[in-house]
Amino acid sequence: MSNRTTTQGFFDANTWTVSYVVWDHATRRAAVIDPVLDYDFKSGRTSTVSVDRLLAYVRELGLQVEWILETHAHADHLSGARHVQAQVGGLIAIGENIRTVQATFRTLYNLERSFLPDGSQFDHLFKDGEVFRIGETQATAMLVPGHTPADMAYLIDGAVFVGDTLFMPDVGSARADFPGGDARQLYASMRKLLDLPPETTVYVCHDYPPPSREPRWQTTVAEQRAHNVHMHDGISEEAFVAMRTQRDATLDVPTLILPSIQVNIRGGQLPPADDNGVAYLRIPLNALPVHRQPEPGPRD
Repeated sequence: MSNRTTTQGFFDANTWTVSYVVWDHATRRAAVIDPVLDYDFKSGRTSTVSVDRLLAYVRELGLQVEWILETHAHADHLSGARHVQAQVGGLIAIGENIRTVQATFRTLYNLERSFLPDGSQFDHLFKDGEVFRIGETQATAMLVPGHTPADMAYLIDGAVFVGDTLFMPDVGSARADFPGGDARQLYASMRKLLDLPPETTVYVCHDYPPPSREPRWQTTVAEQRAHNVHMHDGISEEAFVAMRTQRDATLDVPTLILPSIQVNIRGGQLPPADDNGVAYLRIPLNALPVHRQPEPGPRD
């Protein structure tokens, strides 16, 4: 545990997502990472139960939120970034390659003409290696593409928040078959993370635990290098790409991919309401490839 910052994780059991609050002791300034907006697929209703737990923690400790950091445009949950910002402030930020993701999905959804794939829906777009601060604590944004072109990790005070690039060691790695995904890029990104000092704490964005354990979201670079089932030391790029390609071909499309991405490329903003005052999500029919999932397993 660092003497400079504290990290608190919040596990959302409905989407297997972990959101974080990281705060600087000297200034009580904070960053929120990957907040979740609840979405009921059957009723089409959103709610804020998950993100309100996080906000209660922020308010209880009297923290001032400076940053709301997204690791990427998630395909498994709607972002709660706008709700966090409306309640406690903060700049919503993501990697600058979000523009590529926006352009791809603007076409898929045939979004309104006013939606521009220029990243302007976010308050800040990070460049690879960009240094920023949470209070007096220095942080670094790291580009880690492969799962998507825009994936970022955030190195903060001896810990790295890796998004979907790495999972817990017994779960492995993210899929690389989304639009713009690339297994070779993913391998390089994981090596970039695993080249950090062995004692670096690794915080993952999801956990899909086997039946033998409860959800966990904290590990270390050393543990990943020794035990990650997809990416331990000694795994070659060719072996990883072959495994990832074969595995991805068996994975089903995530349940919330179509609702979530059109919200998340807007920085968590719901689509503009129609003239009746109701906002609608667009579901393109027969546009995504169909995969099969022969047996239960991690939803990576």
